[in-house]
Amino acid sequence: MYEQLKERIKKHEGYRNEVYVCSEGKRTIGYGHLIRANENFKDGVKYPKEQLEELFDEDFERSKQHALFLIESAGEDLEQDSIEVIIEMVYQLGKSGVARFKKMLEALSRNDYQEAARQMLDSRWYTQTPKRCEELAAIMASCQGG
Repeated sequence: MYEQLKERIKKHEGYRNEVYVCSEGKRTIGYGHLIRANENFKDGVKYPKEQLEELFDEDFERSKQHALFLIESAGEDLEQDSIEVIIEMVYQLGKSGVARFKKMLEALSRNDYQEAARQMLDSRWYTQTPKRCEELAAIMASCQGG
């Protein structure tokens, strides 16, 4: 059901089979997976794609659950495209990062996709990854209000 979204996230994140430091200065691997303290990834080692695909699937499922929690107040009425945008935002920014988009989430609770898109563009996130933010905001804005 989410195959296209997964491919879009992978495209946006890029892929590296070795540990690297992301733009936020954090150790990362695979498709933008932030390495946790309890994970034992070593610098300079190339990891198998299968292992990193499993990591992606786990991260995606976690992001999906966190996104659904954040937009729970909007109920069942949200368009699928808008839900997928929130899932991708959570994948990139984390649950707490997206939770800071209070005006965007408020707009979604009213099915005001245009305002939600405006709030996405009016953010620090936009200055960090403008192309990705613009693409996702355009998807959000294309949704039809209820």
